[in-house]
Amino acid sequence: MSPETKDIATPSRTRELLEKYGFSFKKSLGQNFLIDPNILHNIVAVAELTKDKAALEIGPGIGALTEQLCRTAGQVLAIEIDQRLLPILSDSLAVYDNVQVVHGDVLKLDVKRLMAEYLPAYDKVSVVANLPYYVTSPILMKLLEERLPLEHIVVMIQKEVAERIAAGPGSKDYGSLSVAVQFYAVAEVAMTVPASVFIPRPHVDSAVLKLTMRDRPAVEVADEGLFFRVVRASFGQRRKTLYNNLLGNLFGKDQRDLVTAVLKAADIDPSRRGETLSLAEFARLANVIHRFQEKG
Repeated sequence: MSPETKDIATPSRTRELLEKYGFSFKKSLGQNFLIDPNILHNIVAVAELTKDKAALEIGPGIGALTEQLCRTAGQVLAIEIDQRLLPILSDSLAVYDNVQVVHGDVLKLDVKRLMAEYLPAYDKVSVVANLPYYVTSPILMKLLEERLPLEHIVVMIQKEVAERIAAGPGSKDYGSLSVAVQFYAVAEVAMTVPASVFIPRPHVDSAVLKLTMRDRPAVEVADEGLFFRVVRASFGQRRKTLYNNLLGNLFGKDQRDLVTAVLKAADIDPSRRGETLSLAEFARLANVIHRFQEKG
């Protein structure tokens, strides 16, 4: 490998680029750059990329992961919010002709349009990214709710959040975020990553979360909006029973008989807690509520 193409994700190369451009980290953007090429290789392997597939990266930073994506995927589209990083990326990725960097906030951009514009030749696209901790959930939910034509979403996020997303019913980590993500995708924690391989070093360990997109949602629901309202209400206060959470967070204190009737029709014990319900049970409950609402 020539000096021009040596890995960006080494302490020396990272420092060299940061010093060259006088870059200082913005805490508000949750910037932590990886300095271990082996971990980047593993992340790309988890995404199952090949030259006939494309990658969408969110927050490329100075291009450490982007570089590995360029070497493995046919085309890479990277979205960067921090304008100060654009000249660094132009420099660090200069040897690659299969990458396009777009400046903007992914939460405000029309990602589907960008994919159609920059990745038109690819029907298999995966998101691969090292996400800032503070916007992990909003970004993931945007990617899922917009039903983007994605194969996988492989993201480095806070270990605790990755474990929550991949958790199953009955575990202490299982919650409304687990249900929301697993409605759209199969979730698994692919690997854990120590804080020591980042600069600046974060206060917590990270994990790589792999989401494999479902062809259709995990369960059939009559009203998706209602389904998610029921899920959020059920986890409103974890120590409360399902009956009390639904009464306080969805129906109102004066509708005790209705809550009792709904749970009976759904064949769910009112004394259970939200974290014990599977996606199928949440779907059954939401569909029963929908029927009751339609009857008036």
